[in-house]
Amino acid sequence: MPSVTALPVVDLQAAPGCLRDNLREAAHEVGFFYLTGHEVPAALAARVLEVARRLFQLPQADKDAVAMVRSPHFRGYTRLGGELTRGEVDWREQIDIGPERPPIGGPGKPDYLWLQGPNQWPAALPELPGIIDEWDAALTGVARTLLRHWAASLGSPPDVFDSAFAGTPATLIKIIRYPARAASSQGVGAHRDSGVLTLLLAEPGSRGLQVRRPGSQEWIDVPPLEGAFIVNIGELLEIATGGYLRATEHRVDLREPATERISVPYFFNPRLDARIPVLSLPDELAARADRVDDPSDPIFSVYGRNAWKSRLRAHPDVAEAHGYSAGRVD
Repeated sequence: MPSVTALPVVDLQAAPGCLRDNLREAAHEVGFFYLTGHEVPAALAARVLEVARRLFQLPQADKDAVAMVRSPHFRGYTRLGGELTRGEVDWREQIDIGPERPPIGGPGKPDYLWLQGPNQWPAALPELPGIIDEWDAALTGVARTLLRHWAASLGSPPDVFDSAFAGTPATLIKIIRYPARAASSQGVGAHRDSGVLTLLLAEPGSRGLQVRRPGSQEWIDVPPLEGAFIVNIGELLEIATGGYLRATEHRVDLREPATERISVPYFFNPRLDARIPVLSLPDELAARADRVDDPSDPIFSVYGRNAWKSRLRAHPDVAEAHGYSAGRVD
């Protein structure tokens, strides 16, 4: 493979044939790219970053009042150092927000159904739910468009993934602050996302995000690009394509940044009980697909099982508070 020192840029307004070729190769070669031409209003992105700033400026007591440990659905605020990646402490604070729906978990049901439920909203920011609703609607449209183009670029019907997202998709939004001065260089440790795809809004001028393409030991710096989302593939899209599209490791390294960093990732995920279809690739693409299973870290084709595994590992305090077993992923 050729050396990669920067992410490719894909324009969503390009002609369909060119767009699909670019999406397919960017997701195959690197698994990360910049997305322009998405038509999400810059004014809306600015509002999201502005309300994020005000969120983290709230008194600590206001943030702790909506602490994730209070939620059986893994929703709410996490303090600096309150999350783990691969057993190591991440140095960031954040709030996790999902679709506002009634709880469906309970005895005799798969544990992952606990991931559906209401959010916790800081009382001092009554406008936050409305802004998040606008953001969710805008990015859902972009993500669905990307999935349809990817499907077509891989020789499948454009709507092949639609049924997995019908009804109650389990999208997730995190609003994150990485501090300028940290107790650890690990803003978030090296990991791969457990869902289908991620659209990241990164604050202009911020630093720290790094990507390591499959088979490489080299980390690539990923600075924000004005007006663009940073897009990456999740584990389920890798499964769906037999490894042709790649879920790439990434991290946030806090050794370099001199200022704090706001980051808002949007995780586009199917229903909790959905099983992502496995595509039949054209022969020339199938020959370039390569996925190796790691028995110590299985990837489940049912999205809820994959997400539950990740949540138990990242937030053992929440699991303990609500009596969830770290050994169960069903």
